[in-house]
Amino acid sequence: MFTDDNRARARDIVAQYPRARSAIMPLAYLAQDQHGWLPPEAIPEIAEFCGVSAAEVQGTVSFYTMFKRRPCGRLVVSVCTNVTCLVVGGPEILEHLEVKYASDDDVTVEEVECLAACGNAPSMQVNYEFHERLTPEVAEAIVEDYKAGRLAARTVSGTPQ
Repeated sequence: MFTDDNRARARDIVAQYPRARSAIMPLAYLAQDQHGWLPPEAIPEIAEFCGVSAAEVQGTVSFYTMFKRRPCGRLVVSVCTNVTCLVVGGPEILEHLEVKYASDDDVTVEEVECLAACGNAPSMQVNYEFHERLTPEVAEAIVEDYKAGRLAARTVSGTPQ
């Protein structure tokens, strides 16, 4: 699953921890950055590096929403619809972006519970970069800026490229 370079990186990552199992999440990010998502075939390899069962790795990565366990676009747009964002337009932004990018393989739009940016709601993240005080049109323009390269996108895991 890992490339030769990423196998070497994985060994270096594991070596940073007093207990190898502590590297589960960093190795999951490494695999996700390599593939653009976390394919199921990566789970046993991560388990082997960490000296744990595949079930333990699966339990960890399935708990956290930042691990994308299905193929997704190179841009993951996370729109908050929690209470404050709900009141000031989050659902409308979500619906607008879902319709706009429904057939765009480059963009995955997802609803998230809370981005902890209530003071500047409504908010969204694009590959974990915050954008606040949005309207549907402003949100779309931001996504288009990422698509066109006018804004630099991080990886799906949020790692700078």
